[in-house]
Formats: sequence, structure tokens, C-alpha cells
Amino acid sequence: MKRNILITGTSTGVGLESSILFAKNGFKVYATMRNLDKAEALKDKIKEDNLDIEILSLDVTNTSSIALAVNTIIEKDGKIDILLNNAGAGFAKTTEQATEEEIKWVTDVNYHGVVFCTQAVLPFMRKQKSGQIINVTSVGGLVGQPFNELYCGAKFAVEGYMEALATYVCDAFNIKISNVEPGGISTEFMTSAIGKTAVEGKFATGEYLPIFEKYMAGNQKRATESKEQVYQTGIEVANVVLSVAQNENPPLRIRTSKWAEDFCELKTKSDPDGTKLVNQLKSSFL
Repeated sequence: MKRNILITGTSTGVGLESSILFAKNGFKVYATMRNLDKAEALKDKIKEDNLDIEILSLDVTNTSSIALAVNTIIEKDGKIDILLNNAGAGFAKTTEQATEEEIKWVTDVNYHGVVFCTQAVLPFMRKQKSGQIINVTSVGGLVGQPFNELYCGAKFAVEGYMEALATYVCDAFNIKISNVEPGGISTEFMTSAIGKTAVEGKFATGEYLPIFEKYMAGNQKRATESKEQVYQTGIEVANVVLSVAQNENPPLRIRTSKWAEDFCELKTKSDPDGTKLVNQLKSSFL
């Protein structure tokens, strides 16, 4: 029987590319997205290449939606081999100028969704004594960045949550956990991030505006001068995700490019893949 994989956020970008790539490499793919109206690109690819992909509705901010998708897969296959927590959204706005609704939204999409999807699959992986949870996080889960504090906070939370979970479920239940940490990605994720920053037509106002303008100018300069080094395509990140899924002993953490590796070096140099710390935590607490 094929290994199957549940992927969240598959309408565009890394999720779309991962769905196609995993199917081409012999996996049964359950590609999920909140809005099925955005499934046309994936449907076209399924038909074109005759891919073993089933599209399901799943909103990571809705636990009933998550449960329905997971139960649908269990009823059909009796198992879930891999969960790829990919759904996420960028957000750049000052803490002062973000609304309560926006703060809850960025946390729900980027952190709570990961927790609730993981919570939904863990009972089945535990019973089958096997499974793998892969999370597309970000260098922003290791390094805080200007005007991205709310997004980075949510991604830091994912990193801490998975690090703690890995200290006991991996050995006890043969469940592998990995965080895939890209830098910039040239996908609709970036467009979405910009779209979520506007405050009455501006990205920042008042005393924050000149700082934000300097930040944006720096981003544009880096994008122009070193686009190939900084920004990866969705398929490049998807290839890293596939390599993690095919690894018998996958790392807890892996960056997806040299730029991402260099960017996080001060945080990761002593323990690049997170293995040393997890082993230390296990020996200290268990």
C-alpha cells in the first residue's frame, strides 16, 4: 500500500508544488485547502499527469473542518502516514497598528492551525506506531525581523511546540517530526503578506512610517540584487520537504537554502539540526 500524505494549504505555492511532487514520487496525496474554488490549477495538473491526488476541504482555523478531513482519510485508507503542515500566511504590521482581529488571525493560521491538525492526526499515528509530521515554518521561526513580530511570534511558537513534542512522541511512538525553514519564497505567499499589511492604503503610519519605508527599501534592494540567493521557488522548497519525507532519520530542523542557513547561523551554529538539544532535553526530563 502506498504511503499517504495529508497536505494543508495546497491551492498555491509550496503546498501546490508539494502535492504534485509527492504524487509523482509514489505517494497517495490528500491535498487540502480552505477554498475549493482555488483548486483549478491542481485539478488541471491531476488530469494532465494522471496523479493520485484527492482534493479535500480543510480550514486550519476550524477544528470541525480538520476533523472531517482527517476522518475522511482514515475511513478510506485506515491510516495517515505523513502530515505536512504547510498552510500559513505572511503578515507585516506594527504591534500598535495591528487590530485584535488581525493578531488572532495571524496566530490562528500560522500556529493554532498547526497544533489542531497535529492533534487530529496524533491518535492514529500513535496507534499505528508510525508517522511523520513535517512543518513548513520559516527562518522567521528562528530569527525575529522588523515589522514581522506577530508573524515571527507565531512561527517561533510552532518551533517551540514541535521541539517539545519531539522530546517524547518520537521515541515512544515512532513519530518523526521535522521543521522545514525557508527564507523568502517567490509565490503568492509574498503577495498575500503585502496585502495583509495595508492600513488605510499605507503599510505603517505616524512615527513608524519612516522606519517602515527604510525596511521596504532594503527588501526591494535585496530582491533586486540577490533574488536568486534570497528567494526560492515553491518547487525548490517542495524538493526539500520530499527529501525529509524520504529520510529514515530526518532532522528536527532544516533550512532550505544557503541564504537561509547563513541568516540563521547565530541561532543554529552549535546545533544546526536541533538533534543535540532534543537529546539533552530527553536525558534531563525522561
